[in-house]
Amino acid sequence: FLDARKVITVEEDDQQLNKGGGSEVVLWDECAVKLKQMFHEEWDNNFGGASTSTSSPSQLMHFVATGYIASNSQNVTTTLGRDGSDYSAAIFGRLLQSTVITIWTDVDGVLSADPRRVPDAHILPDVSFNEAMELAYFGAKVIHPKTMQPAIMANPQIPIYIRNTFNSTFRGSRIFTSSTTHTERDRCICGFSTVEDISLINVEGSGMVGVPGVAKRLFGTLESNGINVVFISQASSEHSITFATMNSKAMLAKEAVEEEFAKELRVGHISAIDVISPCSIIAAVGDGMGHTTGVAGRFFSALGDAKINVMAMAQGCSERNISAVVLSSESTRALRAVHAAFRLSHTRVRVGVIASDELGHALLALLEKQRNKLMKTFDINVQVCAVVTQSGNGENEQLVVLNDKSTNESIGPRSLELATGGMGLLGAPAVSEDEPNSVVKAVDGGFLGMSKFLISEDVAHTVIFDCTADESIGEQHPEWLNAGVHVITANNTCLSGSRELRYAIEAAEHHYGKMSASYLREVTVGGGLPVISTIRNLLDSGDRIRRMDGILSISMSYILHRIAPPSNVVDCFTFDKMISSGIFCDAQTISPMGKLSSPCKLSQAVKEAIALGLMESDPVRDLSNEYTARCLMVLAKELGIDEYNDIEKIQKNSDSLIADIDELMDGGLLRKEVCTSEIYSKIESHLDQLMTERIALAAKKGCVPRHISSIDVSTGEISVRIMDVPDGHFFAITPPSNECVRFFTERHKRYPLVIQGPSEGADSTSSALLAELLHLMHGKVGVRNGDLSRTGSSAFLS
Repeated sequence: FLDARKVITVEEDDQQLNKGGGSEVVLWDECAVKLKQMFHEEWDNNFGGASTSTSSPSQLMHFVATGYIASNSQNVTTTLGRDGSDYSAAIFGRLLQSTVITIWTDVDGVLSADPRRVPDAHILPDVSFNEAMELAYFGAKVIHPKTMQPAIMANPQIPIYIRNTFNSTFRGSRIFTSSTTHTERDRCICGFSTVEDISLINVEGSGMVGVPGVAKRLFGTLESNGINVVFISQASSEHSITFATMNSKAMLAKEAVEEEFAKELRVGHISAIDVISPCSIIAAVGDGMGHTTGVAGRFFSALGDAKINVMAMAQGCSERNISAVVLSSESTRALRAVHAAFRLSHTRVRVGVIASDELGHALLALLEKQRNKLMKTFDINVQVCAVVTQSGNGENEQLVVLNDKSTNESIGPRSLELATGGMGLLGAPAVSEDEPNSVVKAVDGGFLGMSKFLISEDVAHTVIFDCTADESIGEQHPEWLNAGVHVITANNTCLSGSRELRYAIEAAEHHYGKMSASYLREVTVGGGLPVISTIRNLLDSGDRIRRMDGILSISMSYILHRIAPPSNVVDCFTFDKMISSGIFCDAQTISPMGKLSSPCKLSQAVKEAIALGLMESDPVRDLSNEYTARCLMVLAKELGIDEYNDIEKIQKNSDSLIADIDELMDGGLLRKEVCTSEIYSKIESHLDQLMTERIALAAKKGCVPRHISSIDVSTGEISVRIMDVPDGHFFAITPPSNECVRFFTERHKRYPLVIQGPSEGADSTSSALLAELLHLMHGKVGVRNGDLSRTGSSAFLS
């Protein structure tokens, strides 16, 4: 046993003690003499004067020393202040010329941020002394700055390990001369910390410009009143000086400054002394900052993307610390945003899904399957926090949310089925009704109350997926955008709806300027095909789009290909199968009733399309061009020619498979706009006869009928036509359930730019929706790219 008072001797600073500073200086030479004297006394007492140089292992002495206490230069007992026991260990480490100093505490090491505020904070394996000093000053309580002083002053310097008493097998954090931030350039920041409960005081006035001694008077009066300044910022114009102090000292500081500059305030040389409270200082710390360009840009961009207003900032020329002052109410969100921006944690995205039937189920399953991969590959934590379920007709709506808003769990198909009483989105029981569910719960509110459970002040990015075709849900899009929620939609009813709704969405997209929420609509036309993005890329690059045409309805693409396949369809399939080395899936078998090369009747093709999920159970909406007209209205909005067009006008001026249906009814009493699925079922045979005759007439000309949509930008004309297309034309050989679009532009005159591909099925559409989310996050936080990997048969990101 060793009484530390017999060794550790300090010289106390009376002035600092009177002010409560508790400052002391270790008398190293005197401590060394006392330690040597004490060692020899103990050796003689235990080993009777044996030589220390010839001692055996059984004669080694192990000391257990007291901490926290010491003696002053008058040999009076004193204390070493805050973290005095750790300080005692460091002092003995230097005196004994140790190879390592270990501080045993109740945490695993130095954390990258406060885990209570940043759940993804992790242990830093290596931290430099300078980084640890900065983190300790900014509130990281695992080690006090003075504890490191003896280790730094030692020659050679001594590494300090922070380890957990309750997890003794864990290595902990090593604090030494270097840090991992020097080698990992993508992670040039080792950690973030905050100083809470501060007030920002701004002294401003034109009379301060170019006047020497203003700063001296300001900080001199603060010092004389015992006020500690924790942050200073001044612009080169010298028009203002901003400093921060603790909330408890804010009013005293303001009164002291007002008293010191009373004359300047009276004559107007100083216009204002303002106090902003409560505030927090967010500090980024890392030795690697000095070796990496763009750190400040990334830091403040992350705060901007999180909609955090920075009130003051400071950085020293050492580039080891960047500090920003924000409102205390925004400090947690700010801390999480910058922590994720520097790859110290995943960027969390709170997601809401408005689901309907297959598409909603497919998207939830895809998000659940890809969640871990997105975290590993892109540093994005996609957390589904709320789901609104609907039946196909928009009825039986349920809102399912997470039980705990702070959890890292995510709603998947299974937990959703549990919350909805064992009934999945597809309406079939999937799990036992009595299976316990602690993750989610069903609540009231529907899609109108969804944002209340979705938006969190502590998470910067919130996204809603609209997987429906519901007009009432589309009307909520502007409100969500104005609330700062990004909307990714497959629902084109809002963009093709009323003029007021279309322009309300446009206004919401620009409501907050560059800080506005994003509205991603690529999937509203062409499923996963990049139609809208191609329009924007062409226009942004200076090209002029003159005309667009193509096949925009997967149901009509399938139906017309089934009833009038091109003559060379078998040869094309055979060639593709041969050239792809067997990877090509024989599309002839896509039909549930037989080969695609064998034509069938219209009614049979419609039934197959419904069975394949290519059209709704009510075929009239597709056969009357309603869906196609909505797609064309979305494209018209992108091209700026939507003002004088609407869905009804497009349908009225277009061809339809049921356009002549009134001729089939007695007295012409039935018009196409009042046709129903019930009436359609009664006239299927008549429609079959009409289409058979039309196909025969087209075949005599070497043509096949196809469903062609067109937009003429110069005239503003938008139409849908069932046209007889030459058998070898691009439109004729477009595979079934594929869509295609041609762009005739100033730069693509002779041969149009063509986009073609399948867009059938919920899996394809859900993949396109997820791609939209990744595109959004690339623009918001610059997520890193994955590493390209390759197997024997495919390439993928890992």
